[in-house]
Amino acid sequence: MGAELFRSGRFVWVLSFVVIVLILGGCGASAKQGSSSGSGQLVLYSAQGYDSAMAKAFQAKTGIKVKLVDDSTGNLVAKIEAERSNPHWDVAWFDGDSTMQGLDNQGMLLKNVTPGNAKNLTPQIKSMVPADKSYYAVSKTAAAVIGYNTKSVLASQAPKDWTDLLKPRFKNATAMNDPSISGPTYPFVAGILQTMGTTQGKKFFSTLKADGMNVFPTNDNTIKALSSGQVKAAMLQDTALLDAKHSGSPVKLVYPSSGVFALPGCISIDKNAPNKAAAKKFIDFVLSPEGQKVMLNPKNGGGDSYFIPGIKGVKPDPGRPVTGIKWVTVNAKKAAANENQIKQWFHANITQ
Repeated sequence: MGAELFRSGRFVWVLSFVVIVLILGGCGASAKQGSSSGSGQLVLYSAQGYDSAMAKAFQAKTGIKVKLVDDSTGNLVAKIEAERSNPHWDVAWFDGDSTMQGLDNQGMLLKNVTPGNAKNLTPQIKSMVPADKSYYAVSKTAAAVIGYNTKSVLASQAPKDWTDLLKPRFKNATAMNDPSISGPTYPFVAGILQTMGTTQGKKFFSTLKADGMNVFPTNDNTIKALSSGQVKAAMLQDTALLDAKHSGSPVKLVYPSSGVFALPGCISIDKNAPNKAAAKKFIDFVLSPEGQKVMLNPKNGGGDSYFIPGIKGVKPDPGRPVTGIKWVTVNAKKAAANENQIKQWFHANITQ
């Protein structure tokens, strides 16, 4: 009787142990449900217009399923930072090396990534890849140029440089995007502060604000205001303005004589990504001529397809200007270190 009770008690103890293990295992699995490992997919956080087409092309080529989360750069970066302790992404892709450098500074990116197709990079694009190889530049646009409404501004009175927008004819008639929301806009603001100097750069934006400059959230708002004649001129990423021009809007582009700021499209891998091998394959595909051609198709990317390819031997869309442009490289590390401070200043003094 005693032995039977002992065996029965032992059975209950073992059964209880098994139940506890299963419960703990279940909790572990539950904790991972939000991550890409839970779905077995490559999770892509992207702010690129051609990202859906690229995801489909990559999946068709490799058989690797891609879950796309498409949003503005500002929203994606906020999401990535909020998920720091339990990241849900494998690959991040958006315009702006200073913003990507900021994620690297926080230790969130996988370092020493060496895709085989990195050998295809053009010299300037290669120069934008950081020494720790935590992200890759894959394309180039201008963070901002000046677009003006041809119905509101005579060609003889068109601006030639940034400071021309301070002339009386543009009072209450200029616009730009909010750098806290629009990915390309922060590098533009940082570039102005770099080339003009912090004091003069802030004075430039403050004077525009005092003269009635509009600050809109994103490209759609700014392009609508420019195309309708609500404003005469706007400082905006050149691909957005090219898209408006080619779509029939009365818009003409000016590449300022003092220079425009080279904006690389950047791609990286989460340091804790469970699908690192798949993520590396995706970057390799983006850096291939095949991948770049998917990106260059306006049917896939709209205005985002008017970029300068980062791969040797691949030509941009014929509607994309490539000559007569003075390119300026923004110091990504310095811009990243000052990003929060500059955005806070801009919000307090210019946006509001």
